[in-house]
This record gives sequence, C-alpha cells and structure tokens, in this order.
Amino acid sequence: MMKPSAIKNDATSSYAWKRLLISLALMTIGGSGMYTVTVVLPRIQAEFGVARADASLPYTLTMVGFGLGGILMGRLSDRFGVMVPVLIGAVGLGLGFIGAGSSGSLWQFSLAQGILIGLLGTSATFAPLVADTSRWFTRHRGVALAICMSGNYLAGAVWPPVIQHFIDSFGWRQTYIGIGIFCFTTMLPLALLLHRRPPAIEFLVSTSPSVRTLEGRHAERPLGLSPAMLQGLLCVAGVSCCVAMSMPQVHIVAYCGDLGFGAARGAEMLSLMLGMGIVSRLTFGWLSDHIGGLRTLLLGSVLQGVALLLFLPFDGLVPLYVVSGMFGLFQGGIVPSYALIVREYFNPREAGARVGTVLMATLLGMALGGWLSGVIFDLTGSYKAAFVNGIVFNFLNVSIVLFLLYRVRLVSSHRI
Repeated sequence: MMKPSAIKNDATSSYAWKRLLISLALMTIGGSGMYTVTVVLPRIQAEFGVARADASLPYTLTMVGFGLGGILMGRLSDRFGVMVPVLIGAVGLGLGFIGAGSSGSLWQFSLAQGILIGLLGTSATFAPLVADTSRWFTRHRGVALAICMSGNYLAGAVWPPVIQHFIDSFGWRQTYIGIGIFCFTTMLPLALLLHRRPPAIEFLVSTSPSVRTLEGRHAERPLGLSPAMLQGLLCVAGVSCCVAMSMPQVHIVAYCGDLGFGAARGAEMLSLMLGMGIVSRLTFGWLSDHIGGLRTLLLGSVLQGVALLLFLPFDGLVPLYVVSGMFGLFQGGIVPSYALIVREYFNPREAGARVGTVLMATLLGMALGGWLSGVIFDLTGSYKAAFVNGIVFNFLNVSIVLFLLYRVRLVSSHRI
C-alpha cells in the first residue's frame, strides 16, 4: 500500500491538474444532456400539443435516469476506472440526441432523454468524474471538486444560448442531431486520456479543521450514526435542496415566456444563473477547504432560500436578471458540498458508489422539482406557488444540515 506522503505528492502532481481539466471539459460537454431539454421545453409543448406538466416529463425522466445512472457508472468507475463509464457516456449521448431529434411522439422523445441521454449519457460525466477527482487530491480537494463540478454549470452557461440560437435558426430537431454528433466526436478521444488509474489510497485524515479529528477514527459510525443512516440523511437533504433549486433552473425560460419577455430572455437568464454558479462553486470550494463540507452546505442552502424568496416580489425584466444572477451566485456551492462530505466521513474506496448515490438524490430532487413545478403551474396558472413549494423544501434541507452539525459538536466533545 502506498504511504500517505507518496499519495500526497502524486495527488498534487501536474498530471492530477491536467486530468482535472480533462474532467472539466467532459462534464461541460456531457452537461448538454441536462440543459438542452429545458431550453426546448416550450417547443416540445407546442409540437406535441401537451400541457406544461407533460412537457416537463422528459426533463424529469432525464434527471431520474441521470441519478440512477450515477450509481451504475460510479460502481463501474470503482471497478474498472473512470475511462469505461465515460466511453459509455459518449455513445449514450450521441445516440440519445440523434434519437430524440428523430422522435415522432412525446413518449419516444422522453425515452431517448431518460434512457440514452440521462441513464447512459450525462450520468457518466458527473458522479464518476467527481469521485475520480476526489481520489487524486488531498490538500486541495475542495477546490478540485469545485473546479470539476463547475463543468456542470459551465455547461449551463454555454449551452442554453447556443442551443436557442440554433433552434431559432435551424429547428430543434436539427439542433439535437448536431449536438449528438458533437458529443461523439469530442468525448471519445477525451475519455481515452483518462486511462490511468488513481493512486492507492488510505483512509487519510482530512485537512479540513472541522473534520480533522473525526475522519478515520469514527469511520465505522460517522457522527455516531451508521453509514447507512448518514447517507440516508444526506440523500433526503439532497432531494430537498434540489427540489428548491430546480424551480428557477428548469422553468425560467417558460416563466419569461409567460411574462411576455420571450424564450430568448429566459435562456439568457438561465445562462447568467449558471454562469454565476461557476463563480459560486469556485468560491465555496475554496471555503470548504477551510470550514468543511457541512458548514459550506449550510451556508449555500440558507443563501439559496433567500434568493428563492426574492423571486416572489420581483417579476420585471431587469429585476429577474438580477435575482437570477444572485440565485446562481448563492446556490452554486451546494451540490459539490455533498461530494466533499462523503469524502470526509466515508471510506474513499467506496467513493464512486457513495458519491453516485448522494448525487443521485440531488438529481432526483431536480427531477421531482422540475415536474412538480409544472404540475403546480397547471393547477394554479402561476409560478408563485411553485416558488413557495421550493422554499418549503429548502427549509427541510437546512434542518437536516443543522442536525448533522449538531452531531459534529457531540462527536467533537466525545459525548457520542
């Protein structure tokens, strides 16, 4: 087994940083599967003549497939290395976009989104890359995870306006087929660059002051809880925070259309939201190396709730741009915190599966929230109640994080 000092040297080598940039590129390309369907939602509703909730179903199936695929791809990554799931993802995305662009009905489009794009495609460029990155870094793990997961938001900043442009110019079907070809030709060669396996790792002590005395010694009962209980609580928290997060991200384009501002303005707001999320992820990543994953998660969740509240009184064009930017700036550090928490309190040899499971919960939250917001809109004719629904779920997430921080205090004082 490699000594910890050797691991530290290898994990902070120039190769690890180069590998991180490759992972960032792959996540940015793979994120197209998550954001394309939100931009095309109004076109799908019009073409297939369905209600807003039905038009939201492809997004929901994509996120469900994305989440379940994260567990599958995480296990494949643990066993065979990250290159294998990423190769599968390249093929899945290519076939999925081409299949969705050629679909003749909503159910065909939904299946292509859920199975090929979500389950086999985008999932391979998320949890496996996050888990792999966590294995290559020790001292700067929080920053490295933030950079890697910024690919998800970079995709959200880049893809919506590009997709909207090509949809307006050539139609949504041609745009989908073009994206499929692009994924094939770019992801396959990038995946081959990840053939090297990570260094052997011990259950190392974290550099974070908040968990330095907790890691390793309490591995069998993290925070005095069973691993299953802690992971279950993290999953419930992940679902809750992402139900709240999904309301603006999934429906901002449709919301702007309803307000009379047009889909293009909504795509710009989504791009701004996710672009600010990149800044947020990098900032919170640096912060998490100093205060730990749980405290970072609490801060991000509270700020996300504040931003959601601001959507209620402001519905003018300029205020929506401002609030959308604030929302992205406030909530960008939330999801990376879960990956860091897993690495702080669980055995790193299980990183792929455990990170995949917790991130699956966040994606299921996005799926549930995207669909639920559509249902609430159909029932009320307005998105106001949907924002309130997100605020309630966000409160549940904050409550769970506060409980886990209370357990940290108990462990630190040796009371459990």
